[in-house]
Amino acid sequence: MKSLLVWGGIFLALLLVVSMVGGPRETAGTQLRYSEFRERVAEGSVEEVQIAPDRISGKLKNGSTFTTVPVPNDTELTRLLDDSGVKYAGTAPEEPNVLLYILIQSLPFLLILGVAFFALRQVQKGGGSGAMGFGKSKAKLLTEKQGRVTFDDVAGIDEAREELQEIVEFLRDPQRFSKLGGQIPKGALLVGSPGTGKTLLARAIAGEARVPFFTISGSDFVEMFVGVGASRVRDMFEQAKKNAPCIVFIDEIDAVGRHRGHGLGNSNDEREQTLNQLLVEMDGFEANEGIIIIAATNRPDVLDPALLRPGRFDRQVVVPIPDIDGREKILSVHMKKVPLAPDVNARTIARGTPGFSGADLANLVNEAALLAARRNKRLVAMQEFEDAKDKVMMGAERRSMVMTEDEKKMTAYHEAGHAIVSVNEPASDPIHKATIIPRGRALGMVMRLPERDNYSYHRDKMHANLSVSMGGRVAEEIIFGHDKVSSGASSDIQYATSLARNMVTKWGMSDAMGPLQYEEQGEGYLGYGANQRVMMSDETSKQIDKEIRALVEGAHARATDILRTQEDKLHLLAQALLEYETLTGDEIKALLENGKIDRPDQPSGPAPVRPVRGSAIPKAGKRFGGEAPQGA
Repeated sequence: MKSLLVWGGIFLALLLVVSMVGGPRETAGTQLRYSEFRERVAEGSVEEVQIAPDRISGKLKNGSTFTTVPVPNDTELTRLLDDSGVKYAGTAPEEPNVLLYILIQSLPFLLILGVAFFALRQVQKGGGSGAMGFGKSKAKLLTEKQGRVTFDDVAGIDEAREELQEIVEFLRDPQRFSKLGGQIPKGALLVGSPGTGKTLLARAIAGEARVPFFTISGSDFVEMFVGVGASRVRDMFEQAKKNAPCIVFIDEIDAVGRHRGHGLGNSNDEREQTLNQLLVEMDGFEANEGIIIIAATNRPDVLDPALLRPGRFDRQVVVPIPDIDGREKILSVHMKKVPLAPDVNARTIARGTPGFSGADLANLVNEAALLAARRNKRLVAMQEFEDAKDKVMMGAERRSMVMTEDEKKMTAYHEAGHAIVSVNEPASDPIHKATIIPRGRALGMVMRLPERDNYSYHRDKMHANLSVSMGGRVAEEIIFGHDKVSSGASSDIQYATSLARNMVTKWGMSDAMGPLQYEEQGEGYLGYGANQRVMMSDETSKQIDKEIRALVEGAHARATDILRTQEDKLHLLAQALLEYETLTGDEIKALLENGKIDRPDQPSGPAPVRPVRGSAIPKAGKRFGGEAPQGA
């Protein structure tokens, strides 16, 4: 409103200048030529006139008025007026108003000075919405009107929530800690993969404590102007002091908190100035009481050590990918907003989504709701959740694309080979689903679900995974021959090679190479942006390649032995996939044990091969026990 009034005053001043200087003077009455005026006087139609040095105005006998401009040195005018009996009088020239003249002349300069003063004042005050307010902090103050979030809305990260509960208790009752000489941590750094709920956890802390909550991104501090970042840090803490006690949440702090001296700039680099100011404000000469800084990042390894020391970020709280119990709780939170059918089981969905973050699970529930709406259902059933999970993990079904009978048959035997080997490997996870419906860039998949979350893998399980990955290629070799093997196993081979390399070079699972690390992980957190650095001689590299090949070829041999002894079941399962396109784990188990599948809506047992829609594109390797699009 203040800025609006200032600009409104400037606009009115401009209108005043135009009206006083540039606007034409208004004239009263009809404008006559001087000759016409003399004719009117001569014919006796003029009643009276007033004569001024630069203008003659008067009144006609019919009551109308007129004006005219006199001709210089017309000495006959008064005689003409006397002869015609016209009353006339002279008018003294107006004296110029000196003050008005000075005002008009100085108004443009005053206008320029006013605009300059306004702009300078905006720069000094850092008006956030002004044209020159780039030094103002961009932190947004969130209140309860914008949606209060509490710990009840946060699930699946109980340990992180408990660790931050002390901050909430301090904000509610600071005397409880201060009377015993205790000091609350000044800052907490939330570390975790994207989508695990770091921002939601910070908002929950503010909601539980019922204090002001400022939020800003690390990239909002750095601009092209030198010193702007440091200015915004100072302004942010000034705002926080006025609202103390409060919480300041800095998202993606690695954008401004990287190691100093490692960039391309010198010691006066803008990012380093911003970081220096942040360090001083968090724990410098002046203490900022009642201000708690919470920051989030998925790259803690690149942060400056001075930022992580006690007194600034006293605590580093890891917000991990949720386990199966955490996923079940997260699904329950999001399912409260969705009308569910009685057959929906959050535990089963949680089992089928290992590695999913909180954001992934929220997206899964949303996709299921959209599918139910598209199918004109009033409730979201388990089938929608299964379809949504397949869509999120593998992509949408590609039923509109057509492939030949031979290609469909090869896909069925390929997936049946994976399934048969998986069933006969004791250390393998149980099969959840097998399908030959194309999704994304994959022709089909065999999805295996672990009974529980795995945080480490044993040697026997890795060998089982190697054998299962080779099952598709081996099935093609047995059924179609060496010359008819397709490129569909390209991603299976890629997965097997990567797993075998890790077993040899990182996990010490090769007797010939011993328990040594031959490859070192580069910069990166939780696998994001990681680079492999090879640290070995040429001879060692040859030995490693030999061991990797031995592991993969051994898995190929085990898969061959299993499928040759189970060839009749391979044919049986492939024919069932050609008939039903998708089989559950229980149906596969029943088919291999009893030789038939009981479905209430379809005839039991496998049917003859029939052409099915699909796409003749290379298939993919493992992801969560299934086939993921990798290309060929």
